[in-house]
Amino acid sequence: MLLVRQRCSGCNWWRCVTVLLLTALSVFSADLEDARKDFLKGNYDACIKAAEEAVKDRFSDEEWRQLLIRSYLATGKYPEALAATTEALRRYSWSVRMRVLAHDVYLQNGGREQAQSMLEEISSLASSRGSRWGYQDVGNIVALGQAALLMGADPKRVLDNFLERAKKADSKSRDVYLAIGELALDKNDAELAAKTFFEGLKNFSEDADLHYGLARAYASGDRGAMMHELDQALEYNTNHVPSHLLLADHLIDAEEEKQAQEELEKALKVNPWNPEAWAYRAMLAHLKNDADGEKEARENGLKFWDTNPQVDHLIGRKLSQKYRFTEGAAAQRRALRFDPKYLPAKIQLAQDLLRLGEEAEGWRLAQEVHEQDGYDVTAFNLANLHDTIAKFRTVTNADFVLRMAANEAEIYGQQALKLLQRAKDTLCKKYAVELDRPTVVEIFPSQKDFGVRTFGMPHNPGFLGVCFGPVVTVNSPASQGASPANWQAVLWHEFCHVVTLHMTHNKMPRWLSEGISVYEEVQANPVWGQRMSPQYREMILGDDFTPLSKLSSAFLTPESDLHLQFAYFESYLVVDFLVREYGTETVKQVLADLGKGMEINAALAAHTKEIEAVESDFEKFARAKAEKLALGMDWAKPEPDELRKADEKWFAEKTNNYYALTFRAKTLMREKQFAEAAAPLRRLIELFPGNVGRDTPYPLLAEAHRSLNETNQERRVLEQYAERDADALEEYLRLMQLASLDEDWSVVRKTAERFLAVNPLVPAPYRYLAQASEALGESAPAIQSYRTILLLDPPDPAEVHYKLARLLFRAGDPATKRHVLKALEEAPRYRDALKLLLEIQGAPKDDT
Repeated sequence: MLLVRQRCSGCNWWRCVTVLLLTALSVFSADLEDARKDFLKGNYDACIKAAEEAVKDRFSDEEWRQLLIRSYLATGKYPEALAATTEALRRYSWSVRMRVLAHDVYLQNGGREQAQSMLEEISSLASSRGSRWGYQDVGNIVALGQAALLMGADPKRVLDNFLERAKKADSKSRDVYLAIGELALDKNDAELAAKTFFEGLKNFSEDADLHYGLARAYASGDRGAMMHELDQALEYNTNHVPSHLLLADHLIDAEEEKQAQEELEKALKVNPWNPEAWAYRAMLAHLKNDADGEKEARENGLKFWDTNPQVDHLIGRKLSQKYRFTEGAAAQRRALRFDPKYLPAKIQLAQDLLRLGEEAEGWRLAQEVHEQDGYDVTAFNLANLHDTIAKFRTVTNADFVLRMAANEAEIYGQQALKLLQRAKDTLCKKYAVELDRPTVVEIFPSQKDFGVRTFGMPHNPGFLGVCFGPVVTVNSPASQGASPANWQAVLWHEFCHVVTLHMTHNKMPRWLSEGISVYEEVQANPVWGQRMSPQYREMILGDDFTPLSKLSSAFLTPESDLHLQFAYFESYLVVDFLVREYGTETVKQVLADLGKGMEINAALAAHTKEIEAVESDFEKFARAKAEKLALGMDWAKPEPDELRKADEKWFAEKTNNYYALTFRAKTLMREKQFAEAAAPLRRLIELFPGNVGRDTPYPLLAEAHRSLNETNQERRVLEQYAERDADALEEYLRLMQLASLDEDWSVVRKTAERFLAVNPLVPAPYRYLAQASEALGESAPAIQSYRTILLLDPPDPAEVHYKLARLLFRAGDPATKRHVLKALEEAPRYRDALKLLLEIQGAPKDDT
């Protein structure tokens, strides 16, 4: 500076000073930008070092102090963050952003009153005269919106009046995308969250926070996409604690405890006092019945903020995801004792209670959350669902409370109740279980309602039913479109869950729970459940086979719907293996030990072998079963080009090859060469008669015979198929047509019953059942069938009323006349109905 003074004078001197000041500010700005990058990359120590040096200068930018405080928070230095915040508030008495940050700092240090005072100061600053011009930049608008949320303002208004306004003002603001996305996630609006974070990543593609936010948005629907975004977040910031925690969360769901603990350790290495990391550890200790470890971990999570409701809320939420709803609900009650206004705990408690069958309190809590926060999607959905369920009809006996849509209850409610009762009598006896309360079963005609009741959200990731223990939710055939699943098999499957969850007090791995339910389906009815298919054979012998120790995770991130179904099948195979190798009693003993709190590997080892040996033996069993499938079949898989380019000679040499026969048959069917297609189709059935999965040859062969007017052959094929497949609606319908033409009423009746086990909500099978029952001299089922048809809005109600009246007249039922009059009301000139009416009244018959 002395040199400058010697060479400059007058206004030139001031010009030089200005240049120097601008140069200094430029250097400070560059340093600040470097510190920002360090923070976003997780170089927190470097950021702290630079920020501590920068804040020594009284002219330093406010953001230096914010970076320092955020870095302290990120690394668990909560007292240091508090000290830095106290100093910053003295320096920046006008700053709204600093007070929003200070609110978090005070809470993390257990200072709820001080945190509340920050909100009061923000309110005072925002209402001052100067706020009209002083807080109109994007950063302050976002901060004011965040403060309004903390003060309990309506989230939708905050979104519209603050955050969306800020976005319009500056669509390149990182803070805007984070604020909107986090608000959407907090209110369970995953769709808006995903959209927002995705837009943000267009501008900040290497931002770990945005990738993490998008991962959270995907977490409830697409675990594969979630994992991709977490990989991206951790690539750009290896110390990103929230991403390590979400990954640990996923691994806990997948029952990969060792890997989950490793992720928690990485998080705690960055922040030794992160409350969420310790909450996860407490929850894992609880699952292992490690009371001391759970207590220590929970206390560590509450070290600096001893009334933090988030700790118990997280513990409870994860316990509930493990179907430990009673323990989960207790944790939410602890969280609410810390903060009665903590809505995440209240809505989670509402869902836990609904899943436990404690409906009065559950619905009341859901309504309270909805009234306090109209934007919370889960609370909104549950409030609407309550009104829908209130219109359901209840069908009940001593063991079940069955709720269904009124029209469905009238059509098949009693049949569903009988099926459930048979399942209870069979499975409770087999597993020596006495249930201490009636089981609640709710059947939803809307998939959205099923999704809300089951998951809190209207989406349904492929579930037909879900069992929580004493409560079961099921999709009705009406909700499943053109190809519904066998509802009887679904109810049997879900009630088996009731039994095994009761035995284990909800302490069992998913693979075992699903495996036993599928196994018991097959025991109840050989056409239910799953069987080895060509696709499953290929997956078992290839790279898709999942080791037993990782089988639960196969349900979380399947590559496709086929892989998800394969997870069920492989789980069934494990149970089949255990029963064959060690007996049903051994499986029951394993379940009993799980109920006592023993881990699955220890329980298996206690009654079979060490888990490594069991895993090895099971793999041998599964591969042997796959290799023995259709031993006469050639399973060598040609390359796709080889199939497409093959000539007649090549196919003639592949008369036993599954892939060649299938490709040849499909090609000939597309070309309408039905007679030629029949040969490879018959060969496929001859070599593998049990193939009723994807690419089953039966429907194609039936179609070929039908096209060739070979009715007898078509019927034989359909009968073979109906004996093997539980969901073949089109084939059932055609078989009823053919069998009725042949007056083979026993086949008609059996096939109609099979159809109704899949879809009881269409009139056609009831017509065939009524016709068959009449022909077989069974009036009661015929009468019931006609009555059911009338509930289904038939195209010719007059004929149905007449046929029902005729049967009732023979039975001496006084309802006869009413149905005759109904028939005549629909068709006044219906001669047969007029004759029947005269007969009822005792008048002489008129043959004219």
